[in-house]
Amino acid sequence: MGNVYSGRRNFVKKLGAMSVAIPFLPYMSQSAELSSEYRRTVKIGFVGTGLRGRNHINNILRLPNVISPAFCDIDPDAVEKTLGLYDQHGQSRPKVYTGHVHAFKEMLEKEDLDAVLIATNWEWHTPVVKEALGQNIYTAVEVAGAGSVEECWEWVHAQEASDTHLMFLENVCYRRDVMAVLNMVRDNLFGEILHCRGGYMHDLRHVKLEGANGTVGFGKGAVGEARWRTKHSLHRNGELYPTHGLGPIAHVLNINRGNRMTRISAAASKARSLNKYIIDNAEGGTSSPLANLPWSLGDVVTSTIWTALGETIILTHNTNSPRPYSLGFQVQGTNGLIDFDYGTQRIHVEGQSPAHKWEEAHHWLEKYDHPYWKKD
Repeated sequence: MGNVYSGRRNFVKKLGAMSVAIPFLPYMSQSAELSSEYRRTVKIGFVGTGLRGRNHINNILRLPNVISPAFCDIDPDAVEKTLGLYDQHGQSRPKVYTGHVHAFKEMLEKEDLDAVLIATNWEWHTPVVKEALGQNIYTAVEVAGAGSVEECWEWVHAQEASDTHLMFLENVCYRRDVMAVLNMVRDNLFGEILHCRGGYMHDLRHVKLEGANGTVGFGKGAVGEARWRTKHSLHRNGELYPTHGLGPIAHVLNINRGNRMTRISAAASKARSLNKYIIDNAEGGTSSPLANLPWSLGDVVTSTIWTALGETIILTHNTNSPRPYSLGFQVQGTNGLIDFDYGTQRIHVEGQSPAHKWEEAHHWLEKYDHPYWKKD
C-alpha cells in the first residue's frame, strides 16, 4: 500500500526484524548492528489478542528494545491469557482497553505508540486499519484483510492520506523455503516465468465447528474462530483466504512492481463436507439442527488470474475437506519449475536435473537460502 515496501524496511530496522513468525526469532536476536536512531525502545500496541494475536505478542515481547504499553480486546478470557504472557516475559502489565467494540479508538488516541498490530476477526480489520492510519501510527494487519473491493480502496485512501505505512502480515511470504524460491527466480534459474500456482488447502472443519465443551457448533458461545469465521462459510462463496497462495506469487511476478493482475475467473464446487462433518460428529447426527444448513462456500474454489505481462496464476481454496495441509506452491518458467505439494518439494531445472525427472529440492533450497534466514 503506497510506501509499504520502504515502510517495511524501516519497521524491520526498528524491531531488528519483523516478528511475523516464530522461525524468524533466531535471526532477529542477532540483528544487533542497528544505527543509533533505531536503538531506542519501540512501543507496539495490539488490537485483537486471540490465538493469533497472542502468538504475535509472544514473539515480539522476546525482542530487545521493544515494549508493549497497551492492548485492546473485548474478550475477558483473551485479556487474562494475554496478561499472562507479559508476566512470563517479565514485562510490566500493560494498560488494557476493553469493554466495548470501539475501545481500540481510545487506545490509539491516548497511547504514544510507534506501531500497532491488528489481529481481530476479519470484519474489524478495515475499521481498525483506518483508525490507526488516521492517527499516523505504523499499522500491521493480519490476513485475510479487506472483505470487498470497496474496503480495499478504503485502505488505499487511508494510507495515502496518512504520514505512515501499512504492512500486510502475510506470513507465507517469509517462509524460509518460499524466500529461497524467490532467490531462484531472481537468479533466473527457471528462465522467464510463465505460470504460478498457490492456495490455501487446510482442513479447518474442527476450527469452524468447535463448539463449547467439545460439542459441534459455531457462533456465540463457540470456541476461538468458530465464533466468527464459520458464518463466512455459511453466507459467502468464493476465494475467502487468498493471500497465503497469492502473496508469494505476487513477489515472484513483481505484482505492483512493474506488473499487475488484470482478470480473474473463479469457480466453486458444491458444498458438502461441513454437512458431512456435522452429521458424523454432532450429537443427533442427521437430526442435529445444524445437519442441513445451506452452506454457501464451495468445498473447493479454483481461481484463474491473468497478469499484464502474460503470466497466469491458479489459486485453490479448500478449507472444508478432509486433507493434509498444502500450500500447493508452484513456479513454472521456460527453463524449469519448482513444486511444493502433498508433503514434497521437488524441482526440475533443464540441463541440470536428470532428463524428464523430478529431483528433491532440498539442496537447491540450501543453495538459495535467503540471507535473512542464514544464522552465520
